[in-house]
Amino acid sequence: MKKQILTAVAAAALLAGASAAWAQNVAIVNGKAIPKSRVEALAEQLKRSGRPVTPEVEGQLKDEVIAREIFMQEAQVRGLDATEDFKTQIELARQAILIRALFTDYQTKNPVTDAEVKAEYDKFAAANSGKEFKARHILVEKEDKAKAIIAQLKKGGKFEDIAKKESKDPGSGAKGGDLDWANPGNYVKEFSEALSALTKGKMTETPVKTQFGYHIIRLDDIRDAQLPKFEDVKPQISQQLQQQKIAKFQEELRAKAKIE
Repeated sequence: MKKQILTAVAAAALLAGASAAWAQNVAIVNGKAIPKSRVEALAEQLKRSGRPVTPEVEGQLKDEVIAREIFMQEAQVRGLDATEDFKTQIELARQAILIRALFTDYQTKNPVTDAEVKAEYDKFAAANSGKEFKARHILVEKEDKAKAIIAQLKKGGKFEDIAKKESKDPGSGAKGGDLDWANPGNYVKEFSEALSALTKGKMTETPVKTQFGYHIIRLDDIRDAQLPKFEDVKPQISQQLQQQKIAKFQEELRAKAKIE
């Protein structure tokens, strides 16, 4: 009787151990257990990409890891894991994973602060404050051509129509020379100075020479600079600052590395 009790206990322990093993694994392929962690890792990748992991998707991931195990075992049977190409690819993958982990660790330990983001926004606002000008221009290659167009405009020619026909600027020419609203500082020096000297509704009396050719400029309107709200651009600024930190970190590592 005592022996039967011990046998029953041992059997129960074995069953419990087997159940625990099954709970930790997705399946067993040709005698090799596939841990649930593989499915969980793939699910985490999907979550990071913004895709929801539904029960249906979980089933697909399970099928995927089982298929991978089947194919991997066959590749090993054929000795493909012993080739130099495989070893090289494994090393490259290992490097990529470690490097990604390094930068993730750095970002976690060196986050961009709200104060840094606000300071960057304030710097941007200071550089772009003031007035914005809404202007049009006609760009041609030769000075004589520019002078002829100015004479034509003074006789009543329509600026927009001439710009569409004559301007060599592919961006604004099709829009009648329209440059939209911009800070004068966004343009090259000669253009900026000529534009800033105009009053609303006036055009340049002489061609303005720049590295691009000869311009006839007309100032249509002036307004106070329209800056985006801090909250609207905060995510972009934060991402930009984080990229700058990573770039600086990379440069520091390169600088202190001993390369022979």
